Amino acid sequence: MLYAVIPAGGSGTRLWPLSRAGHPKFLHPLTGSTRSLLQATVDRLTPLTTAERTLVVTGAAHVAAVARQLTGLPEENILVEPSPRDSCAAIALAAAVIAARDPEAVMGSFAADHLIGQPDRWADTVREAVRGAERGLLMTVGITPTRAETGYGYLETGDPVDGGPLRPVVEFKEKPEVAVAEAYLRSGRHLWNASMFVWRVDVFLAELARQQPALHAGITAIAAAWGTPEQDDVLGTVWPTLPKISVDYAVMEGAATAGRVATVPGDFGWNDVGDFHTLGEVLPADERGNVVLGGDTKPGVLLHDSDDLVVVAQSGRLVAALGVRDLIVVDTHDAVLVCPRDRAQDVKKLVDDLKERGEEGHV
Repeated sequence: MLYAVIPAGGSGTRLWPLSRAGHPKFLHPLTGSTRSLLQATVDRLTPLTTAERTLVVTGAAHVAAVARQLTGLPEENILVEPSPRDSCAAIALAAAVIAARDPEAVMGSFAADHLIGQPDRWADTVREAVRGAERGLLMTVGITPTRAETGYGYLETGDPVDGGPLRPVVEFKEKPEVAVAEAYLRSGRHLWNASMFVWRVDVFLAELARQQPALHAGITAIAAAWGTPEQDDVLGTVWPTLPKISVDYAVMEGAATAGRVATVPGDFGWNDVGDFHTLGEVLPADERGNVVLGGDTKPGVLLHDSDDLVVVAQSGRLVAALGVRDLIVVDTHDAVLVCPRDRAQDVKKLVDDLKERGEEGHV
């Protein structure tokens, strides 16, 4: 049975002021239901694994909130990273902890802040990836592109393996310009890189040792002390020395060059909920295209003669809009955001400005 690892980090700056460093987007109910993104991630893993084989890697500031939301998870399955070191250290720590329990286990890494429209089809795609992992491949779940998207990285793939769904990954591609993205879409050989990974832990750790020996040595030292009285001391000493690098750069790109990476294309309504405009595209809207979150309790939200708004009401105040369109309106207890939907990607610039002004309390 699959071990599932859920990296739960980041602050979701393009979803400010809803998403904050102390309460990031994966803890919010942005799923169209009362379930948070994190809870929805655990829910869709139910056909593939158990709570005992599900691990969350998160920061110290989020441990209590994660535990409150995931009451069925064993306490020891919430792994705490003392500081952000990017995805490779977080995923490698989970892999090493799993390897100590089950040296040849297959693990999957699935981000805590993605929306999946068709969970059953997603689970079938992951099962195909598990079959590839059992053969010793480092697997990704690629997303069949539906448009020339410039905000995602891509996987360049080769011909299907033995007529099945598996394709070798030839190269990882950076976020492209529009013309390049259009060429990728036409090629039929490029998939969106959603950073979902499936592999045998021993295969991944061996590849980590080959490409990132310092990071591997540090993770090995931490894992050796895990669950012992020395755990916190070793973690506090070694963790800050680990390279800050994503797993794509640290391991997967080099492994692809060596012919060790494959992918399974998936089409299951994937979205990474990167900004409010995207949220407005994937969640149910009213007859005028307005998407409202948090407006189901009094005083709620009042819209008149307005179209294609994304309104997030979190403050307990009435939020009203009249005669406007294509706007994002976010009302929280201490900040209000208003911006055009086509500027949603730029919201993170406000967060950068707040940091420069020293207003960390609003970040």
